[in-house]
Amino acid sequence: MANNVLIGNMNSTSQNHAPTASSQDVGGSGSNQQNTDSVDQQDGTNINDTDTVFDEDGDEVVGSKRAIRSPAWQHFIKFKLNDEVKARCKHCSKVLGADSKNGTKHLLAHYQRCLHKPYPDIRQSILVQEKKKLDGTTTHVSNYTFNADTSRKDLAEMIIVHEYPLSIVEHHGFRKFVGGLQPLFKVPCRNTIKDDIKRIYDYERDKTMSLLAKTKSRIAVTTDMWTSNHQKKGFMAMTAHFVDQNWNLQSRIMRFIYVPCPHTSDVLADILYTTLCDWNLDRKVSTLTVDNCTTNDAIIRILLEKLPLKSLMMNGDLFHMRCCAHILNLIVQDGLSLIKFEIERIRESVAFWSASPKREQNFVTAAEQLGIPYSKKLILDCKTRWNSTFLMLSVAISYKEVFDRVKTRDSKYTCFPTEKDWELASEICERLQLFYEVTVMFSGSKYPTANVFFPLICEIGYSLREWTKSPIEEIKMMADQMVSKFNKYWSVIHGVMGMAAVLDPRYKLKFVELLFPVLYGEEKAKIEFQNLEAFVQTLFQEYVSSNASKKRKSEGFYGGSVPGSSSFGSSISSGHRVGFKKLLSDIASITRDDDESGGMSELDNYLKEKLLPKDMELDLLAWWKTNGIKYPTLQRIAKDILAIPVSTVASESAFSTSGRLVSPHRSRLHPKTLEALMCAQSWLLNEIRATCSEETETYCRSVEFDYDVEEENTKESGTTSLDDFV
Repeated sequence: MANNVLIGNMNSTSQNHAPTASSQDVGGSGSNQQNTDSVDQQDGTNINDTDTVFDEDGDEVVGSKRAIRSPAWQHFIKFKLNDEVKARCKHCSKVLGADSKNGTKHLLAHYQRCLHKPYPDIRQSILVQEKKKLDGTTTHVSNYTFNADTSRKDLAEMIIVHEYPLSIVEHHGFRKFVGGLQPLFKVPCRNTIKDDIKRIYDYERDKTMSLLAKTKSRIAVTTDMWTSNHQKKGFMAMTAHFVDQNWNLQSRIMRFIYVPCPHTSDVLADILYTTLCDWNLDRKVSTLTVDNCTTNDAIIRILLEKLPLKSLMMNGDLFHMRCCAHILNLIVQDGLSLIKFEIERIRESVAFWSASPKREQNFVTAAEQLGIPYSKKLILDCKTRWNSTFLMLSVAISYKEVFDRVKTRDSKYTCFPTEKDWELASEICERLQLFYEVTVMFSGSKYPTANVFFPLICEIGYSLREWTKSPIEEIKMMADQMVSKFNKYWSVIHGVMGMAAVLDPRYKLKFVELLFPVLYGEEKAKIEFQNLEAFVQTLFQEYVSSNASKKRKSEGFYGGSVPGSSSFGSSISSGHRVGFKKLLSDIASITRDDDESGGMSELDNYLKEKLLPKDMELDLLAWWKTNGIKYPTLQRIAKDILAIPVSTVASESAFSTSGRLVSPHRSRLHPKTLEALMCAQSWLLNEIRATCSEETETYCRSVEFDYDVEEENTKESGTTSLDDFV
């Protein structure tokens, strides 16, 4: 084989980038044309730098100091082939002669006509005085050259992030606009941009998988099913939640997958298990948060049969997390079902006066005559969403006098509420305010850590028991029904929520012990607290044992290999030393079991420390980040437990986005294309949020509605619509 010798500057520019003007060229007397003229006069001699010749093994060739100065070598690689010096084009790989006596004119001539060079014309370089970044900062004066590939990638990302239709690349107005900005950019067709989107999806998917692989803590998963209104197809969203190395709460969507009918527990469980294995999370998953239904219960049972129980917390006892927002919805729906006839006249009144623009205008006129500002529009509730019923009643109550006035304005209006209806509606709204606030917290896009939910659940339980003492019979019946449903799901606090409360230095076991009587009464509270106490101790010991096991695996029985020992001697004696090694292992295990005081003292010391003030604002993740040296085992537990969402809000928020994705102009997209759009958007937005300020982030959101400045200001001043809350 020929002996190839490569010549290259170790600090040369990348092969994929054209030369850029140096700092001396910018603002100086030298121009690109002058550089080209001077290049023609170069014969390859060197003035400043010298480059070393290396062979294929990376060894320096003796006597190979060779002068290289011509800009041609930014586009060619110099090497020896059969003792002849050659130059290979970095862009098209064409090989040309490179003997120093021939100069470099022919190399520069080839570069000028090379079809594969990144930029068609070196004169496209322009000076950019100031370039504003997304985060508001500006770059220094630099040399900019148009890159068609980068622009195509930016176009694909724009379509993904802002949910523009793929057909935008074929719109006449868009092509005209782009042509005016950069005539050299060829706008791709719809199929080409779809391929670009899929490449971005694949790249971002690999990055996300790598991020999850590097995460040392456990990963919590949420999932939910949704049916497209336009396609009548079922989709499953799966989202991973974790605390990163900087102790920030993170979530990443993994799949937005089309699930053909039937949606049986076996089919859904198989998809979930396959996804966990594909993403290498089957041994890192902590919990699975799902809605409350028999199908999901069956899915949990199937997954527990497939997943290795030893890798799960408490052998899988904590694996099933029920969605708290869904439980809250079931509790309130049960209560409202008993009084649906009592509030029916208010619902019919709202429906009547919001049925047409003319009726709504008459209602607004009546409000103005009474001096009541019409700051909130009448909104009709959705009977399957209790929070919409709460909002409907809240708005209607503020216009009680208006309803009394308009009942004589239209003969068709015959369903006006009675005084008793208004009193009952006021009582209901006053009591449902707590549920509404908790639901808003559960349903926030940036969900809080799990420690905040236990006090809220205790407050809900306490309030329900107080409502049962109401003198209003309807409220009392409603409260009894809600207490029954509350006890069904939360008669036993889930271990994750209890442990999360213990990990809060403002609560710990002392606070939980005082709150348990509110939930269970004095007698049952003692039993439940003992169960929680035992659970905390067991989980702590599991992490202590897990940490010791990892150390044994990494260090071995003797802390590593013995220096100077030969593999031959080890192989001979290993068979005779198995018994002794086992004896040492047993002794080490017994010693660790006897020395529990060291492991237990960490938990004991934490629990005995004085509680932090209850009302102080505390970033719990930051607190555990700084106190990890003091409580290393509890820090590991906190990193796993506090990442667990108690609601499927992350998956459901994906559906609210996908509802816009599966719009009429995208109703015929292939499910895989929809998944690429959905997931890539989530991943790209995560990157944008990590580098942008909150003010800049608003410009990355998808546009649902257009507002004039006056309309936007009016909306901010207090106008309410159902879309703002549901």
